[in-house]
Amino acid sequence: MTRMDLPAVRLARRLAAAALLALLAGCSSLPGISGLWPFGARPAAVPQPVDELVFETADGGAAPAFPQYWKRNTLVVDLSSAPASGSVTLRPRAAEGWPVRVAFRVVPGTIGQLEVRALQRVLLPVNPAAGPPVDLELGPSVLARGTPRLVLSWGQSPPGA
Repeated sequence: MTRMDLPAVRLARRLAAAALLALLAGCSSLPGISGLWPFGARPAAVPQPVDELVFETADGGAAPAFPQYWKRNTLVVDLSSAPASGSVTLRPRAAEGWPVRVAFRVVPGTIGQLEVRALQRVLLPVNPAAGPPVDLELGPSVLARGTPRLVLSWGQSPPGA
C-alpha cells in the first residue's frame, strides 16, 4: 500500500461507518423492529380480566359483577363503574379460598368510603379530591382461607352511618 492509498482507505472506512449508523437509525423507526431493541420502550401490558370472585346480593341472588384483574399477586376488583353507593357480597369461586391479597380500585370523588366486613370490619376512606383511580388494598388479617364471604359497602358518607 502506498502513501496515496491511505487517505482513500480512511475515507472508505468513514463512509462505511456512516452508512451503518444511518441503517441502524432507520431500522429503529420501524414498528416491528423497534420492539427488538433492548433500549426500546415497551408498551404497558393490558391487564387480562379474570373470574376469581362471585358477586351476590344480600339475599344470595346474583349481583352485577365488577371487573377483576391480577396486579402481580394482588387481585384487584375494579369499582370504577360502580354507582355512588351500594353493597355487594363476595365469595371465592375456587375451593382454595381467597387470594392472598385483595384490593379495590376506586375513582376519588365518586366513592367516599369503603366498608369491608369479613373476619374484621375495615373502613377505607377515599380522598375526595378528584384524580386517577387508586387501589385500596386489604390487610392480610381481614381475609383468611376459611372466610366464607366478604360484604362490601360503599358510599359518600360512612356506609354504616
